[in-house]
Amino acid sequence: MTTTSYATSLCPVLLAGLRGTVLELGPGAGGNLAQYHEDVRWIGVEPKAANRERTRRTAARLGWPSVRVLAGRAEQLDLPDDSVDAVAATFVLCSVGDLDAVLAEVLRVLRPGGRYVFAEHVAAPAGTGVRRAQNVYTAVTRLFGAACRSNRETLPAIERAGLELLDLHRYSVTGPFGADVPHIAGAARRPLVERGQIA
Repeated sequence: MTTTSYATSLCPVLLAGLRGTVLELGPGAGGNLAQYHEDVRWIGVEPKAANRERTRRTAARLGWPSVRVLAGRAEQLDLPDDSVDAVAATFVLCSVGDLDAVLAEVLRVLRPGGRYVFAEHVAAPAGTGVRRAQNVYTAVTRLFGAACRSNRETLPAIERAGLELLDLHRYSVTGPFGADVPHIAGAARRPLVERGQIA
């Protein structure tokens, strides 16, 4: 499927189903806040001070009584183990410094059975023209300090972290020069029983 509307229709569905304490990584200006159920206890972790203030203003405009917007980075969350019911991250993992560290933190702060909801643009298959273009784009933009790595293989990293996939949608969005850029969206969970444990 090639559509820009697929993500905009899918993400609200994924986010609206979350309950309890929800941590959002890199909420930016709080663009996802309107998609959550009103009973959610929302926490955001955002490294940029300007975005934290924008998120607070968005929450006030939506009538949310209180949100916690914490300074910090996703690689080292200032939250206890097993402390949230869900983690959400939309178009964030392409820009983090250490992908594996972020996903390890997601697993750590989730309660057993807790959900991780994601939407990301990801690397095209190796050897394709789109993948070669992604490699060049990433190398060139990093010279100018850009954080986005368009050639990240994010899905294998999610599975490698020990999260169990529950729902996965693959789609593409038309990018520069008409290229179909692959995207993924879906949900995973922290296993009820960790690897190596006896049920």
